[in-house]
Amino acid sequence: MTDAVVVLTTLPSEEEGATLVRALLARGLVACGTLLPGARSLYRWEGAIADERETVVLLKTVPALTAAIEGAFAELHPYRVPELLVLPVQGGLPAYLGWIAGEVADALPPAPPRP
Repeated sequence: MTDAVVVLTTLPSEEEGATLVRALLARGLVACGTLLPGARSLYRWEGAIADERETVVLLKTVPALTAAIEGAFAELHPYRVPELLVLPVQGGLPAYLGWIAGEVADALPPAPPRP
């Protein structure tokens, strides 16, 4: 296990995905957001089957910031019930994992004082 996670979400369009990623980057909550436009999601919603085109967004961050991302989604995400799945990263290139940690370090809550 590493100290990195991928947060998965979907948005109605590539531009809305880019807007969300830019806002999260500006807040220092993610190191990177990858947009995968052209997804097709089929799901049950309010008793009917929905069939929608979406953009999948993969956000790279650390576990300590997932609560802050959830709070940001409440403010920024256009869906009433946004997809927010936190996927643990089992391993990766140490330089890349270090880059993620460095990019989000300023947004991390302060460490509790040692006894």
